[in-house]
Amino acid sequence: MTHWLPGRYGGVLLAVLALAALATTALFAVAAAAYARRRSRRYLLVAGVVGLLALRTLLGIGTVLDEVPMVVHHLVAHGIDLAAAVALLYAVYRAPAHRPGDL
Repeated sequence: MTHWLPGRYGGVLLAVLALAALATTALFAVAAAAYARRRSRRYLLVAGVVGLLALRTLLGIGTVLDEVPMVVHHLVAHGIDLAAAVALLYAVYRAPAHRPGDL
């Protein structure tokens, strides 16, 4: 493991990251299937953001395994956070106005 992570936490962190990788990959598959069904830009945007989150988890695993330097991890991970937030706000901003009776 890496020098910044005490040995007793390495296994726990890898287990959590592995579960996160499985979950985000499954969510990406669902989002990609939804896009394939709907073929709209909004669904493509959602699938892209979920895909970025899956990549972010892989980046974390690479960092724990000392394959990705911590500086690169922070730059890329926080860049993904920014991209996801911008995409979410764009989707909300571009959504049609709420009509009475809509949920």
